[in-house]
Amino acid sequence: MWGVDDEIRDLFKTARKTLESGDLVATKEQFETFAKEFEEMIFKEEAILLMILLEIFTQDDWLQVAADSDAYGYAIVKPTAKWVPHREVFGEIAEQAADSIFPQPAGPNQQIIDTPEGQFTITFTPKKQSETVQDRTSPQTFGNGYLSVEQANLILNHLPLELTFVNKDDIFQYYNDSHPVEDMIFKRTPSQIGRHVELCHPPKIVDKVKKIFELLRTGQKDQVTMWFKSESMGKFVYVVYKAVRDDQGEFQGVLEYVQDIQPFFEIDSDFHRDI
Repeated sequence: MWGVDDEIRDLFKTARKTLESGDLVATKEQFETFAKEFEEMIFKEEAILLMILLEIFTQDDWLQVAADSDAYGYAIVKPTAKWVPHREVFGEIAEQAADSIFPQPAGPNQQIIDTPEGQFTITFTPKKQSETVQDRTSPQTFGNGYLSVEQANLILNHLPLELTFVNKDDIFQYYNDSHPVEDMIFKRTPSQIGRHVELCHPPKIVDKVKKIFELLRTGQKDQVTMWFKSESMGKFVYVVYKAVRDDQGEFQGVLEYVQDIQPFFEIDSDFHRDI
């Protein structure tokens, strides 16, 4: 359906372009074609897709959809308030079920497990947790200096770039928060984290994504650069896909950084050093 949505969007663009040429007869024909496909898609979404989703989605799934919707925008009506559904409390029931299913501790470092043959006890020594790793404000050795996890996160979020990292297994692992969600060039949401990179893109560009990763993974290229002008956003977008390799040259993933370079074209002097 994602692919068909793109086709319907193209039909609308064609009709609008024909209207600008002044050919009203052709515009009418093309708009009617667009309207027919558009109305059929709305019917399929409401009568088929939503019915299926209502059967298989949990309330938690719908809460995640609501949380991500601001990033992508709304087709018709934007909610004026946050959706807060009624939630049943099943705490005691869940605890009782867990007690009957999962092994119960016999002591601080012991676990009792029941089997058909009898009951046995496992004794273990817990691993000592690293206090340094858990403390986000404690400085760590970081490249050519020292940074805490909190400082590193702040720095990444203050760069004038949209950063995305996909690991060597093609799993979308990280993106920064350098811009408000409504100003993001490439929309990213928390629910995408952990997905295969191919599932984070529309079907029409998946082959291109796979090609980019193959070029970077095999070392045929160290980076792939693209750019395009977006009239709707008023931005000139510059995109770089960079192979990330460790000190031994082993491929660890792909770093994507995206920037609006339109302000650079508006520089009208050779220097500016005033405060």
